[in-house]
Amino acid sequence: MNPVLENRYYYLDNFEIVLCWVRQRYDDLLTHVERDFIAQFQGLPRASRALLVRMIMRKGTLFRSSKLRYDEIGGVAVAAQSLIEHGWLHNSPALTLEQLFGLLTKAELAAAFGRELCDQHARKDAQYQLLKDRYTEALPFKAWHSTATDSVYELLVMPLCERLRLMFFGNLRQDWSEFVLADLGLYVYEKVEFPATSRIFHSRQDIDDYMYLHDCAERFREGADADLVVQDIPLEPYLNEWLERRRAKLLFQLGRHYEKNRDWAGACALYGQCSHAGARSRSIRVLELSEQFEPALQLARAAQLQPENEAEKQQIERMMPRLLRKLGHSLPARRGTTVMTKLTLSLPKPPAFIPVEELARESLEQPHSPVYYVENTLANALFGLLCWDAIFAALPGAFFHPFQRTPADLHSMDFHARRKDLFASCLTQLDSDAYRKTIVQNYENKAGIQSGFVAWGVLTHELIDHALACIPAAHLKKWFQRILLDIPANRSGFPDLIQFWPLEKRYRMMEVKGPGDRLQDNQLRWFDYCAEHAMPVAVCHVQWLERGV
Repeated sequence: MNPVLENRYYYLDNFEIVLCWVRQRYDDLLTHVERDFIAQFQGLPRASRALLVRMIMRKGTLFRSSKLRYDEIGGVAVAAQSLIEHGWLHNSPALTLEQLFGLLTKAELAAAFGRELCDQHARKDAQYQLLKDRYTEALPFKAWHSTATDSVYELLVMPLCERLRLMFFGNLRQDWSEFVLADLGLYVYEKVEFPATSRIFHSRQDIDDYMYLHDCAERFREGADADLVVQDIPLEPYLNEWLERRRAKLLFQLGRHYEKNRDWAGACALYGQCSHAGARSRSIRVLELSEQFEPALQLARAAQLQPENEAEKQQIERMMPRLLRKLGHSLPARRGTTVMTKLTLSLPKPPAFIPVEELARESLEQPHSPVYYVENTLANALFGLLCWDAIFAALPGAFFHPFQRTPADLHSMDFHARRKDLFASCLTQLDSDAYRKTIVQNYENKAGIQSGFVAWGVLTHELIDHALACIPAAHLKKWFQRILLDIPANRSGFPDLIQFWPLEKRYRMMEVKGPGDRLQDNQLRWFDYCAEHAMPVAVCHVQWLERGV
C-alpha cells in the first residue's frame, strides 16, 4: 500500500506545511487575525485540526454533520467544539431557502415541505422556484427540517484560508489536491532550489489587489452585470506587472463581452485602457464595425509602424485594405501570399467519430515512413528538453513553491531577456551534435516531471529518435528561436502531423483540414515562417468519398 494512504492525517500534514511555509515567508505581511489563526491552530486537539482541514478542503462552507464522518476524527460534535469556541465554526447558522436546497435531498425536501411541492418528482431547481417567494426568511436547520437527526455547521474561516492558499501557490487556480497528487506520485515536479525568503507577493496591498481582481473576475464569470463589474475595476494600471497582466486580461474579456453585444463605445473604452495582447487590433475592428473609419485607419497606421507582435501585424495587414477602400484611398500593392504545398485525401467517412487527423495519419503512413499525430507537442517537447536547465533556472521571481510546472514569469515580456545567456548556451548545442545527447538524457532523466512544454504521454523513444535523425538542427534552432520571441503566441500553430523518412533523413509536417475547415491565423504565421526558412510543410485537405464510390 502506498505510504501516503497509510497516513490517515496526510491532509492535515499538508495543511500544516502550508501554514509553516506562509509564516516563514510572509510573516511581515500577515494580519494579526491570520497570525493568530496560525498560532492557535497548532494548539488545537488533532481531531479538531483534522475536522477543520477536511472542511476547508471540501467545496462550500455549509456541512451536515452526517456528511462529516471520518474514522480518524471520531465524533464530529466533540471535534467541532474547539472550532466553535475559537469562532471558526458556527453550529447553528441561519439558512436561506437556497442554502437549504443545497443541503437536502429531494426526499428530505418532500418530507419538509409536504404538499407544498405539487410535483415531488420535479427537478430541485423547479421546486425551488415554486417556493422561493413564500420562504424569504433565513432560519436554523432544525426550524426548516424538524425531523432531521443531524445538524449543520458553517465554516467561517474560508476567506482567511483562501488567502493563505493564495500566498502559498501565488494563484487560486491550484488547490490542496496538488499535495495529494504529488504524494501519490501521480505528479512529480522539478526540484528547484530557491531561498526560504522567496515569495511572489511583496506587500500586503499585492495580496489584497489579487483577491479583489479575482472577486471581480468571478462575478463576471458567474453572470454579474458587466457594467457593475467594470465600475469596480481600478482605472489606473498596477505598478506590479504580474497584477497588471491580470487586470488587463479581465478588461479584455469584458471588452469582448461588450463587443459581442454590439456596445461599440463600451468595448472601445475598455480596449483603450487595456495592455492585453490583441486589445489594439480589437479596438480597430470595433471602430470599423461602428463605421468610424478615419479613427480606425489612424490607429491601424500607428499599429503598422510598431506592431506589438506578429499576430497584430497579420491582423492589421488584413484590415488595412478594407479601411482604405472605405475612405476612398488607393490601395497599396498586395503582398505575395505564401505558396503552400497542398495534398488531397479522399477517404470514406467513418461510421463513428474518429478525428480527421487520425484518419489522415493512417492513410499517409507507409511501412518505412511513419506518421505521428503530434500537433504542438513535438516541437514544444524538443524545446523543453533541450532548454530544461534554462527554463527551470532558479532566478529571483521565478519559483515560489514546489508545485510549479513553469516559472511564474514565463509570460513576462522579459522572460527570455532575463535568461538570455542560459538559452543561448542551450541553443548553441544545435551548432554541433551536443543537442542530441542533451535531449535524450533529459528525456530519460526527467521522465514524468511536470513541465509546461513536455507532454510526456505523447513522447516515445521512437518518436524522439526519428525527430533527431530526420529534422535538421538548423530547423530546430529556427523553431526554438521563434518560440522564445513570443512564448504565449508561438507555442501553438504547428501542423498536426509529422512524417519521417528515416532512410533519407528527411521529414514533412502536414496540417489536416476536413471539409469546410481552414487554416487559423497562428497556423498561417507558422506556415509563413516555415516557407521563409525552406522547411517542408503542407496542407492536407480531406474530402469524403460518396457512398458506393
